[in-house]
Amino acid sequence: MIKVTILYPKTPGTHFDFEYYLNVHMPLSIELLGPAMRSVTVERGVSPGAPWPDHAFSAICSFVCESQEAYEQAFFPHMERLQGDISNYTDAEAIIQVSEIKIEHAEANTVAA
Repeated sequence: MIKVTILYPKTPGTHFDFEYYLNVHMPLSIELLGPAMRSVTVERGVSPGAPWPDHAFSAICSFVCESQEAYEQAFFPHMERLQGDISNYTDAEAIIQVSEIKIEHAEANTVAA
């Protein structure tokens, strides 16, 4: 399994419209890539306050897929459309990391009635 992580650095002078990203760009991404994705997460950087340092990234998005080939088959036909939308929410230069997932653990969630 692989994870494609897209990190948007928070640097002086850059803007990031998180509401557009969350409410327009990501629903489009999920619609176009969704069937090939095992999971998609979006994280928003927050300033935790002292003594912690300020957040380094405005947003982090991760797509988990069975293989790099499966991701590419889903992404490449829509690449121009998705990349063309980036200027609508940021002028930051994204960092993209493709990783092999070696351990994945999730605790079972239970809800008391």
